[in-house]
Formats: sequence, C-alpha cells, structure tokens
Amino acid sequence: MKIDPDLKLRILEKVGIYSSRFSIPEPQVLLTTREVLEMPKEITTGRRTSAHKYYGVSYLQHNLVFINVRKIPDEKTLENTIVHELIHMRFPYISHGKRFNKLVRRGLGGKTFTPYQKRK
Repeated sequence: MKIDPDLKLRILEKVGIYSSRFSIPEPQVLLTTREVLEMPKEITTGRRTSAHKYYGVSYLQHNLVFINVRKIPDEKTLENTIVHELIHMRFPYISHGKRFNKLVRRGLGGKTFTPYQKRK
C-alpha cells in the first residue's frame, strides 16, 4: 500500500478505536522504516534494522507501534496487522500461537476487553 494523508488518517482512527476497545493507552504509530530509524536507538533496540521485514512491530516498553504500510498488500491485512500489534500491547504475556490468534480474531470481531484489575 502507498501512504497518503487519507490512509494515514484511517490508520490512526483504527488504532484509536481498537485501543479504546482493548482498554490500552493509544500508542504512538510509526508508518515508515525511516520513522523507525529516526527514533532513539534505545527505544527501537532489538527490532530496529529488521523492522522492514514485518507487517508490524510492537515496542511495548515505549507504547510504540510500527505498521509497515508499504509491505501490507490490502485493507484486510492492514486491519489484521493493527489488531495484531495492539493485542501484543494488551496481552504482553501471551506469545504467538492458538490463544494469541483467537484474541486477534475476537478483537477483529468487535470484542471489548476490560481494563486490568489490580489485585488487592
């Protein structure tokens, strides 16, 4: 896909909607590998120069998400990638696998996740 102001706005709107549904703070969104490389190295460490290989990357400690728009082929994959990365933010303790994929499907289906409850 090619980034234009309309696509950027649609992505930011989707990130805002899903962040709200998932009860997480809205992350900062990067849309190009140049933006990733312009970030301080300590923020993007570990997935700095390899980010271009993926549809998306979550930088959990810094509430930052990279959506690799140029690599994404269509709107459906774009939405799936946004939800995928935000599920990483909402459930940082769950690795890829059946449970993770189920959460992504539920998120795409409109599921709302309540905020974490602090234990007393």
